[in-house]
Amino acid sequence: MDAKGLLLLRNAALVDANARERRTGIDVLIEDDTIREVSDRPIRSVGASIIDLGGRTLMPGLIDAHVHVIGVTTDLAALARIPPYLVAAQAKGILESMLARGFTTARDAGGAEWSIAEAVRRGYFRGPRLHVAGLALAQTGGQGDVRTRVEDSFGCPCCNAMRSLCRVVDGVDEVRKAVRDELRKGADQIKVMASGGMVSRVPIHQAHYAVSELEAMVEEATAAGTYVMAHAYESYAIRRCVEAGVHSIEHGNLIDDATAKLMAERGTYMVPTMTVYEGYHRHGADLGFAPNVTARFAELGKMAVTGLDRVHSAGVKIGHGSDLEGILHPYQSREFALKAQVMSPWEVIVAATATNAEMMGLKGKIGIVAPGALADLIVVDGDPLANLDLLAGQGEHLSLIMQAGTIVKNTL
Repeated sequence: MDAKGLLLLRNAALVDANARERRTGIDVLIEDDTIREVSDRPIRSVGASIIDLGGRTLMPGLIDAHVHVIGVTTDLAALARIPPYLVAAQAKGILESMLARGFTTARDAGGAEWSIAEAVRRGYFRGPRLHVAGLALAQTGGQGDVRTRVEDSFGCPCCNAMRSLCRVVDGVDEVRKAVRDELRKGADQIKVMASGGMVSRVPIHQAHYAVSELEAMVEEATAAGTYVMAHAYESYAIRRCVEAGVHSIEHGNLIDDATAKLMAERGTYMVPTMTVYEGYHRHGADLGFAPNVTARFAELGKMAVTGLDRVHSAGVKIGHGSDLEGILHPYQSREFALKAQVMSPWEVIVAATATNAEMMGLKGKIGIVAPGALADLIVVDGDPLANLDLLAGQGEHLSLIMQAGTIVKNTL
């Protein structure tokens, strides 16, 4: 249903970043794609269509700041060899499922490029609006370099072969060129693989890139009016990124107190991704991991809670992301409950709405229910401040989903 003219949402219980409590008796007036008025008194608008929410919870559309919409498999080496049209066909279903869970915006952290975001904008794919990083930057032999030991060529990043989520680039001059190239191709932000990974032949603690290379990435991105997001887990790799001016740290689960304090001082955002550990632990055998590796995922999940507590206590700005691929995509909304081991339900919701919007340079535009914001809204059957599981699953507890004033789900 396309919202044309005026739409009045009546009798809502509002939950957003503006107040820690659930506010009842709220009316919201929408004109086309924009919220025009929010009031705790009845709004009178001649000619407006009316939907009575019956006291249900109204929230901003959710934002996932770390997705891989072309992550159709957890095997990134195999992904590099799947024909791109087949990847796009599978990505269509991944996007639809994200929107059904209430995510109206997502930041892709490597792999998706301008054309997929444009397919969503034009309505060919139904899904969250995308802010894409294009191909993430990976150093030779580092996280994201999916070549086998006997392969020399990584392939052209513009052609079909060896695309996956990353491109391999080394040296300050080549890094500058790669950043400019990804921006030329339509990237909204730049992603760098700044350390090893949890499912990688490269140890998770190994830092990637020289500081001068990281600084070059940041300088080029800043000059273009955008920023760098960095994959990093442990403190040494994180600290180098923060000191180089990186805008957001992705994962960061193994951080120490001193580095968390530095992040808070520099205003660097953290996007913990916790559900991915649980997913790999549950499906480790299905994915071919040895029992000791599967057990390690459970340990990492526990360590991630400790890391979240450290950044939370230090006052770091905490965003919300999931980082799932392949069979793990359905666990996207599990992230809410995992964060709630440290954060209050309200803080968890703000992380997935207003904080993510601010981090993406969209403060006041999305992630909030306020005049002038886009009408990205979800209606929850119940109180998520009392029960975050209402945001879990596949959207079963969402009776209405609206994206830029267009209703994509309505079971009221």
